Amino acid sequence: MPRAARRQPLRLLLVAGARPNFMKVAPLLREFRRRRDRFSARLLHTGQHYDKAMSDVFFEELGIGRPEIHLGVGSGSHAVQTARIMERFEQVLSRERPDWVVVVGDVNSTLACALAASKIEYADGSRPLVAHVEAGLPSRDRSMPEEINRILTDTIADVLFTTEDDARVNLVAEGIDQHK
Repeated sequence: MPRAARRQPLRLLLVAGARPNFMKVAPLLREFRRRRDRFSARLLHTGQHYDKAMSDVFFEELGIGRPEIHLGVGSGSHAVQTARIMERFEQVLSRERPDWVVVVGDVNSTLACALAASKIEYADGSRPLVAHVEAGLPSRDRSMPEEINRILTDTIADVLFTTEDDARVNLVAEGIDQHK
């Protein structure tokens, strides 16, 4: 490709499923949208939190608009909800073919979308890369579903973004490659 040729913007899917995710994804989405020449960023809401007071109100208040993609999974046990998200997200991945999937936090949506993205293979043999924002923040309580979600997401993500040095230290202690 000639140097003068312009690359296509990276296709990003930013995943939010629960109230804490909306606040974490909002500044990222705004920044990516400011750089439309480099990024094509779309917001996907899994519907893990589906009540208007727990989700819809935040999109307006945070100034990010309604999600372009809504999976509408609703409630269920951890296994049921995670499975529904994975099934529906896999269809989105096949249709949208993002270059990157950006997950935040440690909710069921985080793990489900990271897992689906890490396992899918596009027709050309590639797959989306997974970025985990707010990686490595442990509760150290494996009886909490969120701790299991975080550990597994940190393990399978391609790139880990931490909010503090302690998180990086924790990831290395857990055996995660420090280059991630």
